[in-house]
Amino acid sequence: MKKRLFGILLLVITILAACGGNEDSSGGDDKSIKLGATAGPYSDMLKQAIVPGLEEKGYKVEIVEFSDYIQPNNALNESNIDANLFQHTIYLENFSEENNMELTGLIQVPTAPMGIYSNKYSTLEEVEDGATIAIPNDPVNAARTFLILQDHGLIELDPDAPELTASERDIQTNSKNLKFQPIEAGGLPRAVESSDLAAVPGNFALAANMNLLDALELENMPDEYRNVVAVKTENEDSQLAKDIVEIVESHEFEETIDADFEGFGKPGWMESR
Repeated sequence: MKKRLFGILLLVITILAACGGNEDSSGGDDKSIKLGATAGPYSDMLKQAIVPGLEEKGYKVEIVEFSDYIQPNNALNESNIDANLFQHTIYLENFSEENNMELTGLIQVPTAPMGIYSNKYSTLEEVEDGATIAIPNDPVNAARTFLILQDHGLIELDPDAPELTASERDIQTNSKNLKFQPIEAGGLPRAVESSDLAAVPGNFALAANMNLLDALELENMPDEYRNVVAVKTENEDSQLAKDIVEIVESHEFEETIDADFEGFGKPGWMESR
């Protein structure tokens, strides 16, 4: 009888141990995560400024690099990665709406700004009448270009034009009679050679090994254009999300940005503290 009771007790202990082991692996104690980014500066930002903080908190982190702007959100939506860093707020919101996804930006991070580059002029004050400027052919980045030109007195936009979608039709004054040449954003670094001026988004400038600080002027970027760490909306209050926000808000993160990401524009929340 004692042997039988001992056998039953041993069986119960074995089952409980097995259940406990399964609960540990599926209940969140395993802190292995995957973070996605496009190859380049934002993958580097993850590696250098965010992953070390996560590892200190006990996470085992794998970075997944993507070569386009579609797959990082698809992977996030399908839970193949836990968060991504590559896109600004406007792109995230538009992509989520168009593809019926519930994705949320957690926090804005320093972002490579668009710049006006030239091999012909040293300053925007030198720009001659009738100069040509290569600009991005997509509406969002074109609007950014027009805002830079307006900030430096080369054009004036209709005051009623929506800031984030301003187009060439909204230009009321073009004092230098600038000629605009819309081209694919990826080709803008090469256009520095062939045009008088070229407006190059920061990520494409860095991909072409351009120095951001070589720009005649860098944009005063609206925060809507600063990149965000994004997660599935259902996970925006998760412990991982809270830990990422805490790391990005840390002074150690900002020190890494200052040391290794020269020229990146900081979001308003970082500048104001």
